[in-house]
Amino acid sequence: MKNIAVFASGSGTNAEKIFERFAQHKAMQVGMLLTNNPKAGAIARAARFGVPAKIFDKHTLLHTSLVLQWLQEASIDFIVLAGFLLKVPDNLIQAYPNRIVNIHPALLPAYGGKGMYGVRVHQAVIAAKETSTGITIHLVNENYDEGKIIFQANCPVEATDTPEQVANKVHQLEHQYYPEVIEKLVTQS
Repeated sequence: MKNIAVFASGSGTNAEKIFERFAQHKAMQVGMLLTNNPKAGAIARAARFGVPAKIFDKHTLLHTSLVLQWLQEASIDFIVLAGFLLKVPDNLIQAYPNRIVNIHPALLPAYGGKGMYGVRVHQAVIAAKETSTGITIHLVNENYDEGKIIFQANCPVEATDTPEQVANKVHQLEHQYYPEVIEKLVTQS
């Protein structure tokens, strides 16, 4: 049985779709949720699925080995970022090479990098008068949004779309594809 850790900082809608997908899975399970936000909605979503949560602060993540220790103690095989806003430290990248995956709300390499998350991405897409956007699922390396691209899906951007409307379209793609791509990645690892 492969064991997945989900890192999330926010409401946790993507995390919930992942919990749902693997709740009764025969080959993999979500072993824990990790968050840097004690008020993250993802915590309550994890509890509904019986997934234990660990909360840490930025200093603990970046300057100690405690988070890595938690992952090792829980026999975590794969890390999934689901709306996690902090940069993954080198000690985790080295311990989980090609086994950390992230989802980005745009078609990388465009609209990625430090500070490009959430509504900021959608505002930039609209400002550039793009006619399409989408999601990118990629492996995590030491640079923001620069890891190997695993999967992309797109949706149209209408000239009249607001950032919130674009976000809704992108969320639909995230919820549809992210759990499926995670399953394939973990199965093949």
